[in-house]
Amino acid sequence: MTEEREAGNERSEGRPAGQGRALVVMPTYNEAGTLAGLVPRVLEQDPRIDVLVIDDASPDGTGAVADDLAARHQRVHVMHREGKLGLGTAYLRGFRYGLERGYDFLLEMDSDLSHDPQYVPDLLGAVDEGADLAIGSRYVRGVNVINWPMSRLLLSYNANKYARWVTGLPLTDATSGFKCFRRRALEAIDFDRVGSTGYAFQIEMDFRAWKAGMKLVEVPIVFTDRDRGESKMSGAIVREAIWRVWALRLKAIFGRL
Repeated sequence: MTEEREAGNERSEGRPAGQGRALVVMPTYNEAGTLAGLVPRVLEQDPRIDVLVIDDASPDGTGAVADDLAARHQRVHVMHREGKLGLGTAYLRGFRYGLERGYDFLLEMDSDLSHDPQYVPDLLGAVDEGADLAIGSRYVRGVNVINWPMSRLLLSYNANKYARWVTGLPLTDATSGFKCFRRRALEAIDFDRVGSTGYAFQIEMDFRAWKAGMKLVEVPIVFTDRDRGESKMSGAIVREAIWRVWALRLKAIFGRL
């Protein structure tokens, strides 16, 4: 059975009155080396922000690090899951958690330092200005990626061109995992119909929001590859993305999204 534990109050002291509440959802698996330093940096970006760490039973003790953060920070919450259940399911569980608790904005970001917290205010600013989904884009202003080998960069860049060609998504970076949803954008998506789990999950969420009539905006970021741990990318994840975009297009054509 999935264990879920909250630390802190639903409303943190010091949050500005009248401003929307924001929840940053951070799935983790073997991120003990980065989480303790990252979470406080996220919190300091905006007093509206709470953080939800979702740990998939990391064997390196990430869950214990998350619990310690929750004990020391009122705005940190932790969810422990039984095992490695997939990135997509973690985000959907986090989104449900946030919607159930009345958050107005829900952000997703990696916990390995590849997503710099300094861009969180830019994403929140974009939804404050009217976007329903603000996407931290590596490619909207050229190529802004640091420390990736050329093979990985070409894979990502061409995957985005492929996704745009197949689905029609008006995005340069549909695979970005650094984004901010306005509440209504997530409420317009039937989570039970989201079938992607890995690399394709980001494309599917963008596509479903776009087809639901939501306004998508790309916010330029600089992406820096992790310098600790190992990438979760695999051949199976890439293969899922290749066929999943065609499935999304066909479902949209036949009205089955």
